[in-house]
Amino acid sequence: MLRKIYLLLVINLAACGGGGGSDTGPSLPPPTVTPTPSSACSSSGGAPAVSQQLQWPHYSSDQYSSRYLDTDKLTETNFSNLTIAWRLTSPTESLLAANSDLEAFWNESTPIMVNGVLFVSSQFNHIIAINAESGQSIWTFDPQSYLAGRPPNHGFVHRGVAYWEKDNDKRIFVGTLDSFLYSIDACTGEVDVNFNNGGRIDLREGLGRVINNDYYGVNSPPLVCKDTVVIGSSIMDYPAQYLNATSMPPGDVRAFDAITGQLKWQFHVIPHEGEFGAETWKNNSYLEGAGANVWSTFSCDEDLGMVYLPLTTPTNDHFGGDRLGDNLFAESIVAVDVETGERKWHFQTVHHGLWDYDLPAAPNLVDVTSSSGTEKLLAQVTKQAYLFVFDRETGQPKWPIVETVVLQSSVTGEETSPTQPIPSKPAPYDHQGVNEDNIIDFTDSLKSQGLDIISQYDYGELYLPPTDKGALTVPSIGGGGSWSGASYHSGKNTLFVPSVTWPFVIRIERSGLATTQNRDFVNGPSGLPLMKPPYGRVTAISMDTGEHLWVAPIGRGYESNSAISQLTFDEYLGVPQRVFSMTTKNLLITGQQRLSAFNLDTGNRVGEVSIPDAVQGNLMAYELNDKVYLVITIGGSGTKSELIAYTLN
Repeated sequence: MLRKIYLLLVINLAACGGGGGSDTGPSLPPPTVTPTPSSACSSSGGAPAVSQQLQWPHYSSDQYSSRYLDTDKLTETNFSNLTIAWRLTSPTESLLAANSDLEAFWNESTPIMVNGVLFVSSQFNHIIAINAESGQSIWTFDPQSYLAGRPPNHGFVHRGVAYWEKDNDKRIFVGTLDSFLYSIDACTGEVDVNFNNGGRIDLREGLGRVINNDYYGVNSPPLVCKDTVVIGSSIMDYPAQYLNATSMPPGDVRAFDAITGQLKWQFHVIPHEGEFGAETWKNNSYLEGAGANVWSTFSCDEDLGMVYLPLTTPTNDHFGGDRLGDNLFAESIVAVDVETGERKWHFQTVHHGLWDYDLPAAPNLVDVTSSSGTEKLLAQVTKQAYLFVFDRETGQPKWPIVETVVLQSSVTGEETSPTQPIPSKPAPYDHQGVNEDNIIDFTDSLKSQGLDIISQYDYGELYLPPTDKGALTVPSIGGGGSWSGASYHSGKNTLFVPSVTWPFVIRIERSGLATTQNRDFVNGPSGLPLMKPPYGRVTAISMDTGEHLWVAPIGRGYESNSAISQLTFDEYLGVPQRVFSMTTKNLLITGQQRLSAFNLDTGNRVGEVSIPDAVQGNLMAYELNDKVYLVITIGGSGTKSELIAYTLN
C-alpha cells in the first residue's frame, strides 16, 4: 500500500499565478455604484467626444491575444518623448485608508478601451469607467467582494474585465474574488438584473463539491467569444487536509450565455467516470482530483468557433502519489467548441506534472503569411521556456514534438512519467536546468562561489523531480514564461516572448505521514543572481521558421554591484522581474523598471521612458482623436496604486 504524502506549500514567489470551498459562505450585501449622473456612453455623461480611435477591446488587445495596436504614431525617434497625460489613483487607496486590516497585493489589472472609455478593475474588484482622454472617472462599481475575506493564493489581486456589445446592449463582465460572475451595464455601471435573474452567478455552485472562498475565487478576466462568456478560476493548490476541507475543487471551465446568464457548457478539466482521459488518472484518482484550472486568460477564434484553454497543474503541485498517471487535462492546451464545449483537440505539455509548470498565459493565435500561403497557428508559452506551436484548427504540431526520456523520482509513493514532450523547434527561450556551464562566471571567484551554492542541492537537467535534499529548478514556478504572455506582430511573422530567470529550490521535508514542502528563491553570490545573464529578456522568434531572431535584456541595476563594477558590459544584464510587452507597427514596447522600445528587426533598444514605479500589469495602448496613449498600472503591496497614461505632446 502506497504511503500518502501531503505537501504543504510555503510560497515565497510574488504573483506567479494561482493554482487553484464547509459551506458556500454567508450571503453578502448587494454591490454599490458610486452615485453619479454620468454615463460612459455619451459625451454629455462623461465619455469623450470621439472622432477617431483605435480601440483595445480585450484584455490582450484582441481575442487572438496579440497585444498589438495598429498605430504608426510611436516611432524610434519619438518614443522617448512620451510624457504623462493623466494619472488616476485607484479606489484601492481610499478603501485601505478606511480599513486598516485590509492589505492589497500588486496592482496587476490591465484596462480595456472601447468607444473612448477605459474599463479597469482594482485589487478589491472595484470596476471603474474612465474617460480615456482626460483620465476622469465616470462611474465606479463595487461588488464588495472583500467582505468575504482574503481570497486564495495571493490575496487581493485582480487583472481585469471583459466587454460585450450587441445591438443596444453594452456589458462589462467580471469574475470576482468571492466567486461571482457579474454582468454590468457598461454605460451606467449598474448591475444587469436580467442576467441570471439578478445580475450575477455564484461560481461556487455546480462543481460537484462543497466550495468556499478560502480556496476558490476568480482574479483574471473572462473571455467573451461571440455571445458566450468563458470563465476560469483561481484555486488553492494545498491538500484539503491542511485547509480543514473535505475535498478541493476541480478547475472546470464554464461558459454562460452573455444575455441570459444561463450555463451553456462546463468542461471537466478532470474527466468524470467514462469520459475521455479518465484512464490517465490511475486508481480512479479522478474522483478526488482537484485544480487543473485556468487561472490566467483565454483566446478564441470566432471563425473556427473555438476557445483555447491553457490549463494548469493539478493539486498538489509537487507530489502526485495520490494522482498517478498522466493526469489529463492538467497542463494541457485544449481547444473546445465555443457553443457546446465539445473537445476538438488537446495537447498535454507536461505529463503528471510535479513542477507547477502551469500554462501561464492565453495562447497567441497567429496567422503566418509566407510564399506558401497563410498558416493559422497557435503558439503557447510555458513556464519551462518551451514554445509549443500547433495548427489551431487540427492541433497538428507545426514542428515535431518528441517524447523524451527524463529523470525519475526517488520520493516514496511517487511515479513520474518516463518521458516528457520536447519541441524540436523553437529552441528554449530561457535557461533550462542547472549545470556548471550556465551559472554565474563573471570572475573565477564568483564562479567558485556559485558552484558552492548549487552543491547544496540536487541539480541537473530540466524535469529533475522534487527531492528530499532540495531540487534546484530552472525555470521555476514563476517561469520562464509568465502570465505576462507574449506579443505578436503579424507584419513581421514574429512572436516576442518575455521571460525571467528565477532559480528555485523545492525541498520535501517529512514528518510522519505528512510532508512539508518548502520552495524558495536561490540567490547567487555577492547579491548577484545565480545564473548567467540576461535575467530578464525578450526573445524574438520567427513563427515561419521557428528560429530565434534576437534576444534583448530587460532591466538594469546589477552592473553597479561592487563585485562586478570594474567590468564593462555592452548591454544591460537584465533584472529577474516580470516583463510585459506589446507591439505597434514600428516598435516592440516593454514595461518593467521603465518603458523601453526596441527595433522589431534587430532588437536594438531605441528609446526609454522613466516611470514612477515598476510596471505591475500588462501594457495596453489606444489611439483617440489622433493621439496615441500608452497605459500602465503601478503600485500595490505598500505603494500607491495608480493608472498612468502616457502620450506625445
